Amino acid sequence: MHTEHTERTTDVDLPRSRTANERLHALVPGGAHTYAKGDDQYPQDLAPVISHGRGAHVWDVDGNRYVEYGSGLRSVSLGHAHPRVTEAVRREIDRGSNFVRPSVVELEAAERFLATVPTAEMVKFAKNGSDATTAAVRLARAATGRPRVAICADHPFFSVDDWFIGTTPMSAGIPAQTNELTVTFPYGDLTATGELLDRYEGEIACLILEPATHTEPPPGYLAGLRELAHRHGCVLVFDEMITGFRWSEAGAQSLYGVVPDLSTFGKALGNGFAVSALAGRRELMERGGLRHAGERVFLLSTTHGAETHSLAAAMAVQTVYTEEGVTARLHALGERLAAGVREAAAGMGVGEHVVVRGRASNLVFATLDENGRPSQEYRTLFLRRLLAGGVLAPSFVVSSALSDEDIEHTVDVVAQACAVYRKALDAGDPTPWLGGRPVKPVFRRLA
Repeated sequence: MHTEHTERTTDVDLPRSRTANERLHALVPGGAHTYAKGDDQYPQDLAPVISHGRGAHVWDVDGNRYVEYGSGLRSVSLGHAHPRVTEAVRREIDRGSNFVRPSVVELEAAERFLATVPTAEMVKFAKNGSDATTAAVRLARAATGRPRVAICADHPFFSVDDWFIGTTPMSAGIPAQTNELTVTFPYGDLTATGELLDRYEGEIACLILEPATHTEPPPGYLAGLRELAHRHGCVLVFDEMITGFRWSEAGAQSLYGVVPDLSTFGKALGNGFAVSALAGRRELMERGGLRHAGERVFLLSTTHGAETHSLAAAMAVQTVYTEEGVTARLHALGERLAAGVREAAAGMGVGEHVVVRGRASNLVFATLDENGRPSQEYRTLFLRRLLAGGVLAPSFVVSSALSDEDIEHTVDVVAQACAVYRKALDAGDPTPWLGGRPVKPVFRRLA
C-alpha cells in the first residue's frame, strides 16, 4: 500500500478493483448506487473500488492511495472520517438511532439548522436531496393549486423523481403526461422567464433552480426572479444542495441576499452522512403540518428522516463550519488549485483546452478538443493520467482536509497529464492514449 505520493509513469493496475466491479455489475444494476459513481464515468479498467478514506485521501482495494476531489458527490467537504463529526455520531449511536416518537435530537437539530440558516422559518429533515426537492414541488403545487413545474434548464440535476428525470434522456418508464407538466427556463434570463410565466399564466406552481453553479448570478438576477415569482403567484425554490455551506453555511440565499420561499439542503450538511433538509417560510411549510384548517399535504414522512446519528452529524458539521471558518478555507484551497492547474495547462500549451471553471469552492474542469469543443475522448486521456499520478478527480471540488502538499502534488500530476494532452492535440487524435472506450455522459438514452 502506498504511504506517500509517488510519480507513476505508466497506468496504475487495478486487478482487484476490476474483479470487484464485475461482481458489482452482477449484483447491482449499473454497478453502483449512484450513476455518477459508475465505472462508465472512468477510463476502461481504471475505475478504482474504494477500501477506505481519511481526510482528503482514499485507498482502493488494490492498495493505491489517491488525493480525492468531489468526495462523496461533493458531500464530504470536511474530509473523510472528520473527528468532530464521527465523535458526535458515535455518541448518538450508543443512545439509539430511531424511536416511535420524536427524539429530542430532532428539536436540537431543527433549532441549530434555523440558527445557521436564519432566512428560513421552519425545517423538515430527510435522507436524500430528491426527498427534499420533490417535497418542495408537492408543497408548491398544493399551495398554488397549479400543476406545472418550471425548472432551470442550465442546471444538471434536481431529483430522481418523475417530474425531473422525465426531462432527461433517461426518461424510460415515465409517462409523457408527467413530462408535459415540467417546463424549463434559462439561467440568468429574466425576460425569457417572464415570457414563460406569461405563456403558462396561472399554471406554474414553482420556479426551481440552483442559485449559482459554475457561473455567478448576473447582478440583480436572483432579486428579479424573486419579484417575477411573486408577481405571477408562484413559489420560488432554491436548490442549495451544492451551494449550501460551500458558498456560505447560511446558504447562497444569505450570500446573495435573496430569500426564496423554499430551499433544499443536503450534501455538505452531513459530511457524508445521510441527511437533507427542506426549509422555508412558515406559511408554506405549515401546510405539511397539523396546525392549520386547510387540506393536509403529505410532506416528508420518512422512517429514517430523523435518524439521530445523522442529525448529530449535521449539527457537528454546522459547528465546525462556523467555528473553523471552513467556507473561507474551501475558497482559499480552490483558488490555489485553480491557479496551479491553469498555470500548468498554459505551461504545456493546453491552457485553452484544459479549462477550470466555477466558484473556488466548487471547481469543475472542461476538456476541449482541437476545435474547442467538449470532448469525452480528451476527458478520458486526462483522467487516465490523473489516476496514474494518484489523483482521483472527476472534478476539482475541494475538501477542507486538503493540505498544501496535496495541492502541489495535484498540480504536478496535472502538468504531466497536460504534456500528454499536448501530444494528442499535435497528433490530431487522442485514441492511442485512451486505453479503451471513452468515458460516457451520465444522462444518455442507451446503456
